[in-house]
This record gives sequence, C-alpha cells and structure tokens, in this order.
Amino acid sequence: MSKKEDLRGKKGFHQTELYAEVPSTCLPIVYSPEYNITFMGLEKLHPFDAGKWGKVIRFLKEEQFITDEVIVLAREASEADLLVVHTTRYLNRLKWSLVVATITEIPPLLFLPNFLVQRKVLKPLRTQTGGTIMVGGGFHHCSSDKGGGFCAYADITLAIKFLFERVEGVARATIIDLDAHQGNGHERDFLEDRRVYIMDVYNRHIYPGDGYAKRAIKRKVELDWGTEDMEYLQKVELHSEGALNEVRPDIIIYNAGTDVLDGDPLGGLAISPQGIVKRDEIIFRAAQRRGIPILMVTSGGYQKKTARIIADSILNLHRQRLIGEEAVEGAGPSHVPLMMSKSVSSGATFSAI
Repeated sequence: MSKKEDLRGKKGFHQTELYAEVPSTCLPIVYSPEYNITFMGLEKLHPFDAGKWGKVIRFLKEEQFITDEVIVLAREASEADLLVVHTTRYLNRLKWSLVVATITEIPPLLFLPNFLVQRKVLKPLRTQTGGTIMVGGGFHHCSSDKGGGFCAYADITLAIKFLFERVEGVARATIIDLDAHQGNGHERDFLEDRRVYIMDVYNRHIYPGDGYAKRAIKRKVELDWGTEDMEYLQKVELHSEGALNEVRPDIIIYNAGTDVLDGDPLGGLAISPQGIVKRDEIIFRAAQRRGIPILMVTSGGYQKKTARIIADSILNLHRQRLIGEEAVEGAGPSHVPLMMSKSVSSGATFSAI
C-alpha cells in the first residue's frame, strides 16, 4: 500500500483495521473461521447453511488449492466501520434479541440473552462484513437503517462506501447481483447515487418484491419460475456485457448467490451446478477483458451442496486463469490501484468466501 493510497489519517476518516498490507504469498481469498455460525443447533432452523464457508475452505484444501497460510484472514468490522453506512439507531436496535430474531428469521433467538446473540450470531456476521470491506458476505437485503432476509449488515454498501472515500481513483462502481432474490438493500442505499450502476437478475415472484428499491436498478432482468441454464446464461452474458459497455466502472461488486440452483427451496429457479460454474466464469471473463477489479461475495444458497459448487467454481476460475497470479499476467494493467495489495490490484479478483 503506498502512502498516496493510505488515506486512513486523512481528516474526517475514522481509524479502521480493515485496510492493511497483504503478504504477497496470499491468494485473493478472504475468510475467517469466525464466519461460521454454530450455536446449540439454532442455525439449523434457517434454510441457509450458516457453515458453508468452512466447507468451501475444506473442499479447496482437499483439492490442494489452498493452505491456511495463503488465505487473507478477515477481520471483524467495528462499530465505527459500520457507522460509515448504518445509523446509530439501527445498530442500537440490534441490541434487542427480538430484532435479530426477526432479521435472521430464527424465532428462538428472541429468548436468548443479547450478549449470546451478539457473540454467536452478530459477531460472525460482522466478521463477514469486515471480509467484504477488506478486499462471507453478500448481505444484499440490508440497507443503512433496516435489515432482513438473514442480512443484518449492509456489507456491499459498506465496501463501496469505503472504496469511494478511501481509495484514490475509485469513483464508479457496478453491482452485478445474480442472487435469486432482488438486492433491495444496496438498491435502497444507492437509489440517488449516480456513481453506482446496478444490474440485478432475480426471480420476479419471490421475496422481497421491493418496488421502491427497483427504481435504483439500471439493468433489471426478471426471471420466471424454473428458468433453466440456456436462457439464464444467455441473459447473464448479454446483460453483463451490456452493463459494462454502458458504464465502465472502477470496481465490480459481484453478488454470486447459489440459490439459483435447481431444487433450492427459496430461489425457485432451475440452474445446474455446471450452469453456476459457467455463470461465474462469464462474469470474471467480462471483468478481465476490461481490466476491471472484481470483488465476489457468495451470498444466498439454501442447499448443503452449494459449498461444493462454490469450491468447484473457484477451482474453475483458477484453471481458466481468471484468479491468482495467472490472472494478473493474463490481464492488462489494472484500471485502478486499490488498497489490498495483489488481492485487488489484478484485473480480476476473487474475494470473500
């Protein structure tokens, strides 16, 4: 990190531990064992696999792709970090177990003391949020003053705000949201912000159906029940190319939800595992061709097999020379110098599992 890029001491900026030097030996993968939510089996009451990140890491280790030494360790977002986007009123509301139970859709949490809820539920979510800012994440239903859909912190909004405020040369961002659900949280946050271009591809018939937030979407692709690979991949490629040709961003935030998978109890689409792997490749190729850094968060996915699919996609991105040192060599010079050493200085980057 150069002195020019390090703006932590600039007047008006709070001190943060989330931007730091990354050893050159690390891969552009951000993770912490703290991501995984396990407490008295309560995490099993929600269809979301709250331990999928650890499973992804285990699969990647089994394939001898990574070791602990090459992972960028995520850090927990502090209250000062969260206040970059969230209101004090909203953060104070999270001190009530009832509010957290409502946001995470796990009703029994309302009977637990809040100190346990903070430690066992919100701390993992704050660490995932920190992981997203550092370069897991993908809490696209949470806005600055309202959480929902298992999303307590607005990590996508926070990541973009940090980049705009702290990294010289980052003035425009494109969000490509391919989770099966509409990303109403970041849409509400950036409704009036012309620096952020939002493309959202989602099942039109499911949660959240937020008509107000849809006004922020610049490229809206609404899908029907049971959409399959051929139609889906054609639309993803057509519209991602169109979005990036329409406005050239300095950073792409890619919300790579796996709840599009066939059989997902909440997504309602019918995309195969191979289709998801191909989808991710399409987005990374589009970024690499243009030399645009990309931050990928894994977002929703409500089947146990999604962890294996995420791992397979990462391995495919590596084989295709779209992540890692090979991606840096294969791409042109990065369009913008970012803060996390090689983790975000390459033309295409994988992040926050």
